[in-house]
Amino acid sequence: QVQLVESGGGLVQPGGSLRLSCAASGSIFSINFMGWYRQAPGKERELVAIITSGGITNSADSVKGRFTISRDKNTVYLQMNSLKPEDTAVYYCNAQIKVATIVTVWGHGTQVTVSS
Repeated sequence: QVQLVESGGGLVQPGGSLRLSCAASGSIFSINFMGWYRQAPGKERELVAIITSGGITNSADSVKGRFTISRDKNTVYLQMNSLKPEDTAVYYCNAQIKVATIVTVWGHGTQVTVSS
């Protein structure tokens, strides 16, 4: 059984910063990639940023220059700076993990609210 546990969400004022963490646990052989998605009310879930096992990253145009994804072993981080109200959403961690086979796992999500 593999699970992802997110932490670090909360309420922040516009222009502020938050750091999200997501730790993978269980019988993990290797992790191909880890990433963050978000879903705002009434909108579809969208990719925020992703990082491969080799450290290659990609992020949505809307967060480039403000958000940074990084990874340390089985934990992925999302440093969010210069937050805007439109960044308000539930942020979900996602990973493609090799156990006996390759599985895609989602976290339960953490709420990020940007408001004055």
